[in-house]
Amino acid sequence: MTIKSLNIKGQLWTLDKPFVAGILNVTPDSFYEGSRMQTGAAIRQRIETILAEGGRMIDVGGYSSRPDAADVSAAEEKQRLMPALKLLKTHYPDAAVSVDTFRAEVAQWAVEEYGVAVVNDISGGTLDPLMFETVARLQTPYVLMHMRGTPQTMRQMTDYTDLMEEIMLYFAEKLRALRLLGVNDVILDPGFGFAKTLEQNYELMRHLPEFAAFETPLLVGVSRKRMISGLLDATAGESLNGTTVLHTFALLNGADILRVHDVKAAVEAVKITEKLKIEQIC
Repeated sequence: MTIKSLNIKGQLWTLDKPFVAGILNVTPDSFYEGSRMQTGAAIRQRIETILAEGGRMIDVGGYSSRPDAADVSAAEEKQRLMPALKLLKTHYPDAAVSVDTFRAEVAQWAVEEYGVAVVNDISGGTLDPLMFETVARLQTPYVLMHMRGTPQTMRQMTDYTDLMEEIMLYFAEKLRALRLLGVNDVILDPGFGFAKTLEQNYELMRHLPEFAAFETPLLVGVSRKRMISGLLDATAGESLNGTTVLHTFALLNGADILRVHDVKAAVEAVKITEKLKIEQIC
């Protein structure tokens, strides 16, 4: 079996074991209230918590992508991101940081000004035609996510003829375009919750092993999302247990990276599932 890897700022990360990316939201309106970090002290505490609990990467976002979120300008997105990125660069220079943005301008600024290591694009290049060329020029790993429409319209764009066929074709076409531009480090994200109904999210989760065909790292982001709270008739704040169940299923079915709010619980899920895999091999 081929072990996947990523080039993170000149260092080779082998993905023989999955890792956890902790979410650092610097938005005032992210869907999970507990993830919103608005002050310097709160941002620093969140960084410390992610690292102390075993997070290997910090994913910083300044544009809320929850359904019906308000659109903000690139200038405002940068303004939101700046305090966290500056703090990370100054006080945590060894931390691996990804920036959650669909704008090429913001991605380039974050990489060149603050040393961000990974670009995480919810739109797969569809919301900014310059994104693929920008990532190719920057030579950073790129998280390629599946989504239809925008955060403002995606709820109305769930009319798939064949969900898995369309998602697999989407990734095949986008991966080819990126490879032709010389982007070697691509991480696939199936886009749970983005232009998908609750039932479609679970169908997608059941088919997770099929993404192994692309031979790229696979990121799963389901932390406290509506596919959990909606099924359990709970709030996002009450959805940690359901999140861990899905993380465990994902890890046993090919996930290499978990993007999460609750780092400690996710790291424990990785440790336990890896133990199960070792016992199976033995």
